[in-house]
Amino acid sequence: MDANYKNQFDNVSGLFTLALRWVIGWTYFSAFWRRLILDNKLIPEEAGYIGEKFNHFLPNALGIKPIIEYLVSNPDALQISMVTFTIVEAIVGLLIIAGFFTRLMSIGVFFLAMGILLGSGWLGTTCLDEWQIGVLGVAGGFTLFLTGSSNYSLDYYLMNKSCRFTNKKWFAYLGSGALPIKNLAPKVLIMSVFIFGLTLFTNQYFHGGVFGRLHNKSVKPKVEISNVKYDGSQLTFQIFRVEGADVYGSFLIGIQILDENNQLVKSIGQDELSRFPKEKINNHYVAKIKPGKHSLIIPLGAKADVTLDMDDIIIKKDYTLKLIDISGIEWVENIIQ
Repeated sequence: MDANYKNQFDNVSGLFTLALRWVIGWTYFSAFWRRLILDNKLIPEEAGYIGEKFNHFLPNALGIKPIIEYLVSNPDALQISMVTFTIVEAIVGLLIIAGFFTRLMSIGVFFLAMGILLGSGWLGTTCLDEWQIGVLGVAGGFTLFLTGSSNYSLDYYLMNKSCRFTNKKWFAYLGSGALPIKNLAPKVLIMSVFIFGLTLFTNQYFHGGVFGRLHNKSVKPKVEISNVKYDGSQLTFQIFRVEGADVYGSFLIGIQILDENNQLVKSIGQDELSRFPKEKINNHYVAKIKPGKHSLIIPLGAKADVTLDMDDIIIKKDYTLKLIDISGIEWVENIIQ
């Protein structure tokens, strides 16, 4: 009786996760659908290029920041990676929906979701969107690996047709059917504890969501100023936008030089910044700082060296550089001579 019940459960466990399999499959296949069918977002020169969105992940990514920085610093490698990533999402998503080699595809779901979690888990202006997508994808991928597919899947169809390869042990690991793993319960517990621990850790790391003070780095812009140097005729500095919403830039409407008494020495206003010479901006990544219609636009994740001509102004000790965002937020850094 117990054996019959177990066999029946093995046969239908994949049926219980049918809706989950279809929804997860569509979340990944739809990425391909959006980027290539509904629109083409894989062209670097076009607005909405997915590589620029990938650049937004950089400032606060967890563990994979060097990989992201390498890619956004090398446009050709980035485009190849974005195309490859999109194709992988399409294959994994479509085959998960179809229930073909379900367990192999579930491993793909697990690692795709892990990449989303580590790269963009800190983004989300209201509901911690990317973090939720990441952790649920990791848990969903693991669940689909355990259950495989049952009715309404190609795996099930091929097993019912008694295709010879479906009787092989490797198919049970990569396709569907009863998992040939002895003493499965403690192994499931260990992985579940790991996934739950990962959920709590990333929730705390990205958002302070477990204890302490909640924080959301997608709410307001933050620009880091570094390498501020004066050579006698020009002032150079590096700016790197590390926080704020990813869907629009920080709009810089003022650059000021202040003396040791905090008195204004030089000011570049909104109109002048909207016409700021592009040759005076040396961008490091694919997300570029550039003059806009009414301000200097700083996208999330953009980093650039900016040069100001000082004309006849002489920078002295304890002078400071101030940047002013349209929101009223200001960032200040000392000038090194």
